Amino acid sequence: MKFEDRKDAGIRLAEALEKFKSEEPVVFALSKGGVVLGAEIASKLGAPLDMIFVKKIGHPENSEFTICAMADDGPPVCTPDEIQKVSSKWLDKEIDRGRREIRKRREKYFGEMTSHDVEGKTVIIVDDGIATGLSVRAGILEMKERKPKKLVVAIPVVPSPTSEILKAMVDELVSLMIDPHYLGTVGLYYHRFDQVEDENVVTLLRSASKK
Repeated sequence: MKFEDRKDAGIRLAEALEKFKSEEPVVFALSKGGVVLGAEIASKLGAPLDMIFVKKIGHPENSEFTICAMADDGPPVCTPDEIQKVSSKWLDKEIDRGRREIRKRREKYFGEMTSHDVEGKTVIIVDDGIATGLSVRAGILEMKERKPKKLVVAIPVVPSPTSEILKAMVDELVSLMIDPHYLGTVGLYYHRFDQVEDENVVTLLRSASKK
């Protein structure tokens, strides 16, 4: 299965999530790319659109190799074998730096607006794909601390091993494809997978808030 672009993936995923419309859910996009999908889902379900801000921490010798991820105020999720190989002092500094960056990004996108209160509500976390799975797991832990009634993760395509981890963490995983032979890169499942600019994210969030 291949998607034309993120909008196409969002439209298809929204159809699979329509069963939650009566629960008046809140949709949380997990990344800038996730906002494109989240906007389609929020529109289909008549739901508000918010974001979970995620910061990845790369290995000190290879920043592209993610060893931890954190979301807003939730606890970081790390690869145990890898963090044993790095300085705990270095890691603490990176976590502090990540928290500051998250606060700046939230202010940039939302200004003075606060995140939606989700206690006792159905929450749908959406992203455009999964690489290591650390980011979505960090997002789940962040959201669990806010005490939703039901927690759903919606992603177009998920590697089989990661799907089992996510199913154990949430009430329901909704995916259009659970791939036992994952291609390794999210973009390979899209015909067009361009970078999403900050301006596009702000426009989508503001548009959703007016509906």
